Amino acid sequence: MYEYLQLMDELKLNFNQEAQLIVNVILAFIMFGVALGIKFENFKKIILNPKSIIRGVVAQFFLLPAFTFVFVYLLRNYITPTVALGMILVAACPGGNISNFISSISRGNIELSVSLTAIATAAAIFMTPLNFTFWGNLFTNSSELVQPIHIPLFRVFKTILILLGIPLVTGMLFSWKLPKLTKKIIKPIQIISIIIFFGIVAGAFAANFKYFLKFIKYIFFIVLAHNAIALLIGYYFSTITKAPKKDRRTITIETGIQNSGLALVLVLNPNIFSPNTHIGGMVFIAAWWGVWHIISGLGISFFWSYFAKYRIKNKRKRKKF
Repeated sequence: MYEYLQLMDELKLNFNQEAQLIVNVILAFIMFGVALGIKFENFKKIILNPKSIIRGVVAQFFLLPAFTFVFVYLLRNYITPTVALGMILVAACPGGNISNFISSISRGNIELSVSLTAIATAAAIFMTPLNFTFWGNLFTNSSELVQPIHIPLFRVFKTILILLGIPLVTGMLFSWKLPKLTKKIIKPIQIISIIIFFGIVAGAFAANFKYFLKFIKYIFFIVLAHNAIALLIGYYFSTITKAPKKDRRTITIETGIQNSGLALVLVLNPNIFSPNTHIGGMVFIAAWWGVWHIISGLGISFFWSYFAKYRIKNKRKRKKF
């Protein structure tokens, strides 16, 4: 399998500077839409009731990157370094922009989900570049397969500040200053954001569809296993720390739904990775994560939703008898 993944790394993918600029603008718009749903009150709730927020942050920004490093290190003889870096980058990103929706249909704690989105998005400005550069450089330096790939901390930080920090602050200020207008536009913008997100991933695949068909069988199970690890980390860590049932579901979703759109944009940014660098594995991992985590998230949410309805029906039947 390693030989085939190596061929995927060496592909010259069809992305140009104009397309990269459009994707950057689109991602900034998506993050602006996410920020419209974040209130300053969410940060007050964190101070008043921080336990589950701390659980979520630890699971997302500490446990997931660390477990991902262990996972890719164990697979180092079977996957290429850029495939491993793609997995580390996805793990370093904050929760995805549809995590609140999936948490709601999972019968989770919606307020916790929104609060975690708020704190994770803000923390990602610092934590994403730190996690990616630390674990990424640690892996490439420990790998005997290729020459080490240096990941520049400042360039990653600068890119995320522009793509994440500015839209976050702008969206929150817009919501604070124009609450009536925000109520009218927030749902349409969030729906458009989800459609656009799918568009980014679809565009990444469409331009390189023949390569996707050729290599999907090699990355499918890698992403499936990685996403399963993320979901299990969220669930079992929140269970071990005795989080309420609703909080457990939310933390599971927030840990398993990653902002792979951000990861894709970072991979394709020429200021971080030179166009001459073989990054095919990173691109395909980030792009397929964007599809698979939605499928797995919706699957687990419908299971929880159905299970909750089933329990309610059984309780009603018992009361009748």
